[in-house]
Amino acid sequence: MSRQFSLAYLTIPGTDPVQQIEIAKKVGYDFVSLRTIPMHLPNEPEFLLHKDKKLFEATKQALKENDIPLMDIELARIRPDLDIAEYEPAFEAAAQLGATDVLGSVWTRDRNYYTEQVGKVAEMAAHYHLNYNIEFLPWAGLRNLQEGITLVDSLHMDNLFLMVDMLHAGRAGVTAEELKRTDRKYFRFLHMCDGPAGPDGDPVLANINDELMVFTAREGRLYPGEGAMDVAGMVAALPEIPVSIELPNLKRMTELGPEGHARRCLETTKAYFAAHNL
Repeated sequence: MSRQFSLAYLTIPGTDPVQQIEIAKKVGYDFVSLRTIPMHLPNEPEFLLHKDKKLFEATKQALKENDIPLMDIELARIRPDLDIAEYEPAFEAAAQLGATDVLGSVWTRDRNYYTEQVGKVAEMAAHYHLNYNIEFLPWAGLRNLQEGITLVDSLHMDNLFLMVDMLHAGRAGVTAEELKRTDRKYFRFLHMCDGPAGPDGDPVLANINDELMVFTAREGRLYPGEGAMDVAGMVAALPEIPVSIELPNLKRMTELGPEGHARRCLETTKAYFAAHNL
């Protein structure tokens, strides 16, 4: 199989879009995935391309000079205290840069509310010819594959998909067999990484281990084959879709630097895929 790989922002967090694009091209990625909708985390830089004209133009030029496409932007979250209308300028800027997708997540258990909001965001994205991909996380509002399928099925929108992250899916108890039974129409790209064993989606366990799970997700992911996730099984069960490598690891980032870590992520992923005939 001929796989295509994207460098996700969280793999080398804090890196500005131009540098991320240059690193992605230099080490051999096919796409880049930028965070242009910030999460407002402590010490997180915000790259607001729709507000910073100079940065927008520099990013546009970097994409052109490095001949690398922008695959997706993130993170269009659904949460009661967030105004989804604020996403539209970011969608417009992303579309102008050639993006095809937006990544989002759900952070409320109010099903009626999040279904309505996801539908509105997907409709907004469609206006800019963008696809809206929702990822599920075991400690979030949308917690597993089946909840995701129910959401997509209830809205019947052509540009709404699910995004499977190897760490979150594994910890949510998703199995390769479950993915094999799932229609491939739900998926456009996946997030690649590995990670240590953890809670399997039980809400009580997830609440107890919330801090540890968040730390692993943001700073302690592992290269494919180093952890406990059934990466090979899950990838084999999914269609041959682009692989966005989202592999934040603070220790590796410190040791290797952004470029070195991004390169190691791609090298280990390609070697893992080759070893498992993926």
